[in-house]
Amino acid sequence: MDFRIEPAQCVACMACVRVCPAAAIAVEGQQVRIVDEVCTRCGLCLPACPHDAIVAEGDLTRALELAIAGGAALILSVESAAYFYPATPEQLVNACYAAGFRTVNRGVLGDELVAKEYLALWADKGWGTMIRSTCPVVVKTVKTRYPELIPYLAPVATPVAAEARYLKRLYGPDTPVVYAGVCLTESGGDLDAVITYQELKVLLERRGVKPDEQAPYFTRVPEERRRHLSAAGGLPLEMLKEETQASRRFRKVRGLAALEAIARAVAVDRIDLGFVDILSCEGCLDHPLLGPREELFWRRQIVLSTEPPRAREPVVNPAVAERVRVGEAFPIHANGQKPSPDAVEAFLGQIGLAPNGRPWDCGACGFGTCRAFAQAAALGRTTLKSCPPFLDRQAQQAQLQAAVDGLTGLATFRVLRDRLASEVARSDRTGDPFAVVFVDLDHFKQVNDEFGHEAGNEVLRLAAQDCSAHIRSTDLAARYGGDEFVLVLVRTGMDGALGVADKVRSSVEATGERLGYAKGLVTASVGVAEFVPGKGPETEDVLVAADRALYRAKASGRNQVATGEESH
Repeated sequence: MDFRIEPAQCVACMACVRVCPAAAIAVEGQQVRIVDEVCTRCGLCLPACPHDAIVAEGDLTRALELAIAGGAALILSVESAAYFYPATPEQLVNACYAAGFRTVNRGVLGDELVAKEYLALWADKGWGTMIRSTCPVVVKTVKTRYPELIPYLAPVATPVAAEARYLKRLYGPDTPVVYAGVCLTESGGDLDAVITYQELKVLLERRGVKPDEQAPYFTRVPEERRRHLSAAGGLPLEMLKEETQASRRFRKVRGLAALEAIARAVAVDRIDLGFVDILSCEGCLDHPLLGPREELFWRRQIVLSTEPPRAREPVVNPAVAERVRVGEAFPIHANGQKPSPDAVEAFLGQIGLAPNGRPWDCGACGFGTCRAFAQAAALGRTTLKSCPPFLDRQAQQAQLQAAVDGLTGLATFRVLRDRLASEVARSDRTGDPFAVVFVDLDHFKQVNDEFGHEAGNEVLRLAAQDCSAHIRSTDLAARYGGDEFVLVLVRTGMDGALGVADKVRSSVEATGERLGYAKGLVTASVGVAEFVPGKGPETEDVLVAADRALYRAKASGRNQVATGEESH
């Protein structure tokens, strides 16, 4: 069973990345895919995706071929009672027989085989820590993320694998075995096809079989009508009765997040935890493929009402069972690809530190720490668009870039416009005047044409410095556009503004001479206007008034300062 992402549906929102406990999502620009060899098939990405872009796929074509051939055995997990409701388990089993399966089993045989193996381990009290390995998602997560826990996995196969081996012993080694369920990460060579319940529904439709039209009783008596040793999932009932959930020898844990604490306790603190019954969720009934989480208790009630009754005697054939390998070995493999340390540090540098100088480690990206996020990003398993602190800093930088002219370092026209509006409001409120100085470089086009644009850019940068050099920190210098600059002088009247304007004019002229340009080539014309509360300018705003004064200075011969009335 595999999970994949439909490219047409995916918008690369990274919701799946934030919930994936195995960092199994590869992100390449706007393309997102699931890395099969890393994915644990936990299914958490399915409900997390708001665009229904993630689908679960099994071997439907192969399963259909085996059903048509008529010789395959089907393992139908007990959760099917909830998925196919209101059809009864009896009707569903009958429908599977009608579709062509040779025998239909409800997973009890595998549970019984595994439970017997666990009882033998339970009788030996000297093993310290043992992690129940019947949940394939837990096993895959341990193997990929917590290899230090592999020696503590109970050496027992999953119930599905054990039942598949039993059926092949019972009916012959060439008997194909199909599994229909929600939770399987890897089948090795034990299963010939794995399908989801949705795919089983499609298979029955293609075979022209409807479960709700089948007889409400077993038309063929199933071989495992009852349980003897096990509870659902292969846990021995005797263990549940003997030990409470919180005993020192038996611990019931739910959720993959607990594996980190278990790894710390076992591998670092050297604590014997006893028998650890851990599942990735509440059980298969909580798997996303079965439906919304809020329907969990409804599904549980349905399955409990269809649970097979208990048998007084074993329900597996001892002669067959003794030839079935229920034990399992979990070889320790070296960790896979590791990210480049330089790449990890580069991502950490882009994320930055919190204001107190420490890593953010907020967890909003789906990773516990910034370093874990950076390691995943370096492997292409996430992107910086999942990091809120980075995005916040990018937004601040974008605002800063929008506020500062890249060439001159002065404020942009957008900032100038907002500042003028606030200064008019403040002036009206306080009664203080303010002035606007409009500066335009003379003959700037000639500088560009004769000496090149890089020379022109240098003139612009130095002229901007001349504008900034003669104003206070409370004033504003902005690039209006091209070779035009505007100064906003707070609480300044006409006389003070004229003094600043002439200093700017003479500084620009001196800069041109210092750069070696011909006398009179690099100069500036300056226009000055004053805003007086209650007086105006009334019919034209103060920026327009300063612009008109500027053109008066140009008309009077350039390299001058002018107001609306005279030149200086």
